[in-house]
Amino acid sequence: MQTRRLGNSNLEVSALGLGCMGMTFAYTPFPDRQDMIALIRAAVERGVTFFDTAERYGPFNNEELLGEALAPARDRVVIATKFGFDFGPKGELLGLNSRPGHVKEVAEASLKRLKTDVIDLFYQHRVDPAVPIEEVAGAVKELIEEGKVRHFGLSEAGANTVRRAHAVQPVTALQTEYSLWSRGPEKEMLPTLAELGIGFVAYAPLGRGFLTGKVAENTKFDGSDFRNKVPRFAAEARKANLALVDQIGEIAKRKGATQAQLALGWLLAQKPWIVPIPGTTKLARLEENIKAADLELTPDELDEVDGIVSRVTIQGTRYPQEMEQQLGR
Repeated sequence: MQTRRLGNSNLEVSALGLGCMGMTFAYTPFPDRQDMIALIRAAVERGVTFFDTAERYGPFNNEELLGEALAPARDRVVIATKFGFDFGPKGELLGLNSRPGHVKEVAEASLKRLKTDVIDLFYQHRVDPAVPIEEVAGAVKELIEEGKVRHFGLSEAGANTVRRAHAVQPVTALQTEYSLWSRGPEKEMLPTLAELGIGFVAYAPLGRGFLTGKVAENTKFDGSDFRNKVPRFAAEARKANLALVDQIGEIAKRKGATQAQLALGWLLAQKPWIVPIPGTTKLARLEENIKAADLELTPDELDEVDGIVSRVTIQGTRYPQEMEQQLGR
């Protein structure tokens, strides 16, 4: 597996990471825990060194899963986790909370669940409008000085917020949704990150499974699956959005690749400091995704993909309305 450096930092990770959210959160039904431990370890064996989790994914049990799975390989992997929420006694989400004291409490709890003495990359999961980003950055800076965190990250933050945070504590990476059907970061965010020397971690690089070609017009998701609430997965939107997948599939076929590999290869070709973190719960999909790191797209092929994307208007927002309001602050 090739490696990439996140921006100007010294944080080097595999060109493709593994997003672990779906193992315990959002995409029901959840797989067997022991199977996921085996899958994570299989990823390590195949050269993946970058693993993404968060206290919210469960909550809490995703970090515990990674802590157990990665304990034998801790010195060879990079673990990224996130803070920024309050939870009730039964794990129910209560709202945003990035107050400095809370950030430090979350760090201590995450360290225990991850079975480690340092968090490699600590993201603010969502920007908290009640807490100045300078205070958040200052709290993480103190954690870095104490040796409990190595790098600071932001998730779904706007360009101005990134600049303000970076002035207090250098931001190593911004994590935001980015894919063939979610190209919002290109207009303002990617130029800002290039200017500041910050890496980009692309989550949902396969469009929550949509860009793999495995989601059809009549695909039914489990009753608790998060995609049932996502506007662009609604029946009419999905029907329209399949035009993108079908046309991308023709290029993939010519390349002897799958649609998923083409989608990941396209992302990797955008910038040398972009690292996609596709999630999966299946070994065959993991191996398929990993092969995308070796897929080379010519300038003409990249232009062809861009032409297709420009002609297809994606229908539906990427989150329900109440969650969209938390993005890009």
